[in-house]
Amino acid sequence: MPQRRGGRRREARAARPERDLSAWVPKTKLGRMVLAGEITSLGDAIKTSLPIREPEIVDILLPETEDEVLDVNMVQRMTDSGRRVNFVITCIVGNKDGFAGLGRARGREVGPSIRRAIDNAKLNMIEIKRGCGSWECGCQRSHSLPFRVTARSGSVVVTLKPAPQGVGLAVGDVAKSVLRLAGITDAWGFTKGHTKTTVNYALATFGALRRTALLKVRGEQTDRLKIKSGAEQVFIRKVAAAPAAPAAEGEALPEEVEVEGEDLTEAKEGEDVATEDTETEK
Repeated sequence: MPQRRGGRRREARAARPERDLSAWVPKTKLGRMVLAGEITSLGDAIKTSLPIREPEIVDILLPETEDEVLDVNMVQRMTDSGRRVNFVITCIVGNKDGFAGLGRARGREVGPSIRRAIDNAKLNMIEIKRGCGSWECGCQRSHSLPFRVTARSGSVVVTLKPAPQGVGLAVGDVAKSVLRLAGITDAWGFTKGHTKTTVNYALATFGALRRTALLKVRGEQTDRLKIKSGAEQVFIRKVAAAPAAPAAEGEALPEEVEVEGEDLTEAKEGEDVATEDTETEK
């Protein structure tokens, strides 16, 4: 069953149409700055403190993101006209290298609801701090959490602790998907409450990752725990330069630029004079 479910998810992900970014017209200040090339990475966009209101910003600055559907819940409502069915979708989006986002959406159809949930997750992208906070490990790599974090959603309380390299993700399936897309490969997880509630479990895990970004650390702790904020391999968007327009007919060309060095023209004239003198002597 897990293999079939994973295959269906991959097929559904492949069937989703990609957004056409060439026709995108930004409506916010951050979007105009990204399109103009003033901001070239998602980390710089988050540091501006401007809210991300357009999913195209994440598509441009972080094109290597992956998404996964965590929960599909069917909600029924009885009305005078009959029974109405809605679907509530919970998705996680991340680049497996320090950036992740969680989003939810509701609609009558599954496909459009999944696309809206993915867009909402891109609007909630956060920068995660990673490190090597386990006393049992000394690999000097940012593969785990730098310290212990705890968060709560409803009755679910999630505690994440740093683990040495090789342990893997010792957490539940829902938290494993969230940590994997966030770029954390080793972690211990402890939960309390009704963890069968997938939405609360995912929200609590995402809240714990948000605590890593909110907590301030000193420079000495950053060096000792090898704390890294955001992605290790930063994707920088390059803006293509506009091609130079050819000179129109009758338009004045730019003047010649003087180059420092020997005056070759005078040398050549001197050489010609010398050759003429030698010819006369002969």
